Amino acid sequence: MGMNASMGLSLVQSRALMGLAAPAVTVEVHLANGLPSFTLVGLADVEVKEARERVRSALQNSGLEFPHNQRITVNLAPADLPKDSGRFDLPIALGILAASGQIDGARLAGWEFAGELSLSGELRPVRGALATAVALHQGGVDAKLVLPPGSAEEAALVPGMAVYRARHLLDVVAQFLPAGTPPPAEVEGWSRVPPAERSQAPAYPDLADVKGQAAARRALEIAAAGAHSLLMMGPPGTGKSMLAQRFAGLLPPMNVGEALQSAAIASLGGSFKLQAWGVRPTRSPHHTASAVALVGGGSPPRPGEISLAHEGVLFLDELPEFPRAALEALREPLESGHITISRAAQRAEFPARFQLIAAMNPAPAATWARASSPAAARPTRWRVTRASCRGRCWTASTCTSRWRPCRPTNCWRHRPARPPPPCGRAARRRASVRWRGKACPTRRCTARPSTRMCGSTMPRAPSCTPRPRAWAGAPAPPTAR
Repeated sequence: MGMNASMGLSLVQSRALMGLAAPAVTVEVHLANGLPSFTLVGLADVEVKEARERVRSALQNSGLEFPHNQRITVNLAPADLPKDSGRFDLPIALGILAASGQIDGARLAGWEFAGELSLSGELRPVRGALATAVALHQGGVDAKLVLPPGSAEEAALVPGMAVYRARHLLDVVAQFLPAGTPPPAEVEGWSRVPPAERSQAPAYPDLADVKGQAAARRALEIAAAGAHSLLMMGPPGTGKSMLAQRFAGLLPPMNVGEALQSAAIASLGGSFKLQAWGVRPTRSPHHTASAVALVGGGSPPRPGEISLAHEGVLFLDELPEFPRAALEALREPLESGHITISRAAQRAEFPARFQLIAAMNPAPAATWARASSPAAARPTRWRVTRASCRGRCWTASTCTSRWRPCRPTNCWRHRPARPPPPCGRAARRRASVRWRGKACPTRRCTARPSTRMCGSTMPRAPSCTPRPRAWAGAPAPPTAR
């Protein structure tokens, strides 16, 4: 990637984002005599076209020369590939500097750049830096990445990647000065990012924090061991949400490949944090979420909640309140483990391998377990609520668990002579075997996740439907068909 001084042409390499792929983009800059203008072509989105003003101000405020009296043409090749975001600000600025002879364009070979410029020349983080590094690593591209602070630390998580961090435009310019130019005295903002060290024990909410509800905890262990989806039914205050937030702690630790793929999707959504490296995600969207919010969409396509929960848990609270179209859209991803989003101009595929945990109240009044509740005398309302989910994604759940509020005598803190059992050890061991693609060592679970539930057409297993003991004065729950 060089520069022809007589023609004023320079080439700088960068990357676009299309789902989890990062196709190569060559930023071509040409300076010619003629009416002064700044033209940007190559199927650029609005934020890319706005780079003209950001680059002009950044060069002037950094003390560099902007060629006002020349015709500037910037082409983002290939021309049929859509480009978005401000990640091309830094390559465009370097291309103008190389075409005008302020830096050596021949030294840009083997480097790739991405970064948004502020008006003062500071570099700002860009979305999808980790996805770009993963695509380069999988494609076997031997290139050095120059990224802003925040984005460089993400890309350094990929093993074997040479990632350099630059805080200011002048930090990058100082590395590619022409031969014979005295180097600057000190460059503080330029440094190579060392490989990140993975923490050995990711922190999860502990299932041991739950007092009582032994049947529900047993249901979670069975679901984790057999890769079953789980539907929890019970009145408010019984701990359904608390248990769901602790389900990810029962799953085995992620390997490097799983952690990279999960983090790359979070980086595309702009929600990745270095503290969450190696932690299985738990996503809990509100019941007003649309089908596009759950499965993904937009232009360009963005990952939805099912992809952001990849290798983790998707928790749907108040399941009957979700729109029917949103729940129907979960059928195919639950079976295939990926989602394909097609638009008129683009098509993107995202992984979506997650475990579905859902919670619902047994009736609109949500209090069938209370003897004084009017809903307790109307079991038909409980059946109607359950039937409203049966046609949506009821068959996507494998285990069903119903329970009532925990009495103080059933909580472990009132039984000092009997310590709580070790939570999740056997489940985590069976889940580890299952996630590694081996046969399950027990007969209670299957090695492959099932897409049908115990209460529909499959025979009900005793371990799949734990039922608590009823106490005096409480009505018996209605029998499910």
